[in-house]
Order: sequence, then structure tokens, then C-alpha cells
Amino acid sequence: MSAVRGHGVPALFLRGKRVTDSNNELLEEVRGRVEVLGFELVDFRPGGSGHRWRVQIRIERADAALGSGVTVDDCANVSRELERWLDKSGAVGSNYVLEVSSPGVERPIRWKKHWRRFVGRDVNVKLPRAGRVRAQIVSVGEDTVVLRPAGRGEEVEVEISDSLGATLAVDWE
Repeated sequence: MSAVRGHGVPALFLRGKRVTDSNNELLEEVRGRVEVLGFELVDFRPGGSGHRWRVQIRIERADAALGSGVTVDDCANVSRELERWLDKSGAVGSNYVLEVSSPGVERPIRWKKHWRRFVGRDVNVKLPRAGRVRAQIVSVGEDTVVLRPAGRGEEVEVEISDSLGATLAVDWE
């Protein structure tokens, strides 16, 4: 489910500063605005080129319970609210595409609070030296996560920042 809105920009800037991985202002502003609407920000990916920027976000209901998924109307409403703010603030200029969608069944695990929420669940995670592995989240520390790779008895502790991408594992059987 997704809603896409379009507009126009020479580069992705926030208050005159180029948005980078180390610049969390735009992320935090979007997160706060999504929360006010009753949703949790699950994923945030600004990108694109100097001529047209894309801001992709995934949302989930703040009270996410089984069967209470995000609807197309939810995505459209969040998209409209964020678009109003983006247009007014000029945070990403005027030439952009805003995509708002649900996280889907293979939900991304991006931030520490996600790792904590899903302790005990299996994830597919890409690690720098091991590549993509399926593992159970055993515990989460301040900056680390302990994983038990499938088919192996030993647990490994990795820096959360070393995770190059993780999603909840789904058994399609």
C-alpha cells in the first residue's frame, strides 16, 4: 500500500545543509509529524538526484496489533500532511517525490527500538563479514545486538550500526 506525491529541487537540503546519514534533523522532523498522526515511522530513506529527490517512508500504526495494518487511506492521509509541511518548509526543495507505504510482511528493522521490540523473532540480516544470514534476535544492548544464526548454536554480538539491512524473516510455507 502506498501513496505517491510529486513536486520539484536542486538538491536535498534542510535549512541550507545537505541531508546526509549524519544529519538527523529531517528524520526527526518526519518522525515527530508521523507520530502526531498516530503512526510510527518504520523506515526513512531520502535519496535521488539533484534534479528530483525521493523521500520514501514506511509507517505502522502506533498501536500495531495483529490485524491492524496500515491502509491505503492511512498512507494517503500521512502523505498529504507531510506534503503540506514539505511544501511550506522547503525542507527538500520543490522537486521531489514523497512515497508513503506500510512496512509489509518483511518489515525493516532499522533502529534500536525495532531490535528491542522483536527480541525472540527471526530476522534476515546482512552483516559486513558474513553476508546475508537468518538469525534470531537474542538480546539488545546499548549499541549491540546478540544474534543466534539459524543452524548454528553459537551466538554472535554485532554492533547495530554494522547491520547493513535487516528485515523480519517470514516463513512462506
